[in-house]
Amino acid sequence: MTQELVSLTIIMAVAAVSPIVAQLIPGKFIPQTVLLLAAGTALGPYGLGVIEVNDAVKLLNELGMAFLFLLAGYEIDPKRLAGHQGKVGLLTWGITLGLAWLVVTFLPFFTKQGINGVATVIALTTTALGTLMPILKERNLEGTPIGDAIISYGTWGELGPILAMAILLSTRTGWQTMLVLGAFLAICLLCAMLPTKALRTGHRLYRFLTENANTSSQTLMRLTTFLLIFLVTISALFELDAVLGAFAAGFILRYIIPDGSKSLEMKLEGVGYGFLIPVFFVVSGAAINVRAVASRPALLVAFIVMLMLIRAVPVYVALSLDKRKNPLSTHHRVTVALYCTTALPIIVAVTSLAVKVGTMQSDTASILVAAGAITVFLMPLLGSITYQVADVHPVTAVREIAHTPSDWRTIVREHAQVRALLHHQDRLKRMAETLESLEKQEGLNGLDSRRAELVERARLEIDRQLKELGLDPQLTTQLPHNYRYPKN
Repeated sequence: MTQELVSLTIIMAVAAVSPIVAQLIPGKFIPQTVLLLAAGTALGPYGLGVIEVNDAVKLLNELGMAFLFLLAGYEIDPKRLAGHQGKVGLLTWGITLGLAWLVVTFLPFFTKQGINGVATVIALTTTALGTLMPILKERNLEGTPIGDAIISYGTWGELGPILAMAILLSTRTGWQTMLVLGAFLAICLLCAMLPTKALRTGHRLYRFLTENANTSSQTLMRLTTFLLIFLVTISALFELDAVLGAFAAGFILRYIIPDGSKSLEMKLEGVGYGFLIPVFFVVSGAAINVRAVASRPALLVAFIVMLMLIRAVPVYVALSLDKRKNPLSTHHRVTVALYCTTALPIIVAVTSLAVKVGTMQSDTASILVAAGAITVFLMPLLGSITYQVADVHPVTAVREIAHTPSDWRTIVREHAQVRALLHHQDRLKRMAETLESLEKQEGLNGLDSRRAELVERARLEIDRQLKELGLDPQLTTQLPHNYRYPKN
């Protein structure tokens, strides 16, 4: 027990220090998740060896993965799946799956590396939506057209591989697999329908649960945790991956509470991001064999490149062909595609399953996990760069400079001003929405009044900048994201 406590103490010390380090890094371009993975690799069995991945740590690791996918499933709006962008996202993922199968099956490189199986195909089609959500929140992309597109396409990039794992990696025959999945689906429907019925009928039990949600009983939190562990346990009994049960629990929770619950969300994020999810990322890093990765760098690089070609390109093409419904600029479409190529948790799950059934070597799995860990750092970084560059409209700027080279300083300043204006408008919109919701709930107190004053000052600043750009603030309430500064 002592060694288990020592390992857990070190893991939690890493979890506590990581956000501080991430904040101190200039530009904040390294997400906390990357630091957790790196620390796990350095301190784990293949590094300094001070973290021992024993049974107790493995259990917490599984619970961390479960909470990560619970929160990912909870973020999914069923209406989004059934909507236009959700359908396009599903079609895009299907094309991604087909491309991955063709590449892995017929490209000699993968055959020589011995990873031309179904597990590799699934790993190349994934989007780490659960990992991306805190990154999107940190970078203020949640609720923006960019963030909405990432969630729409990323939803199927996570849900699709989970279903593919259950169907394609099963050791049962086809009809047995369908039977087991049908039984699991029936249990999930039952878990969703009973609370929904109680909600609609106003049952006394439901009133008791809601009335005691924020007392020492913590009824809703306890029931949510029970739902998660119950479905993960059912997955284990049915010999399905725990990821499927955790994701289903989150999806069911969103179905039961379609409008969400801020109180419950804060508690789930507190337990998840405050304790269990950092354990999962540190232990995932500890599973990376640095020597194995260093011995086969070509596979590491090739896998990352294939992820970009197989996952990012179809997403970019889909956004380009669907411009009427998704009027994003070229750079913003690149941003969405790059973020959707972030992959780790599914790679950890699918490679672990492949190693367990003997279809993949542990060293190879370690390399694929390392590649997934790199994408958690690389793809959001590249996506952030393209997102910032997009609003500057560099192509238009270059054309204007080529037309009048002597005014290059003015042109660069004006394009930077446009980007700053767009940034102000995004922040103003979010602040105004927050204040509006507060006014509906409880009215403004002293702090909120100061925030309202800040919003008004921001509005005045935007009006001033609009006038400098030659636009009438009375006629132009919002500068469009595809705005191009007038040529000189």
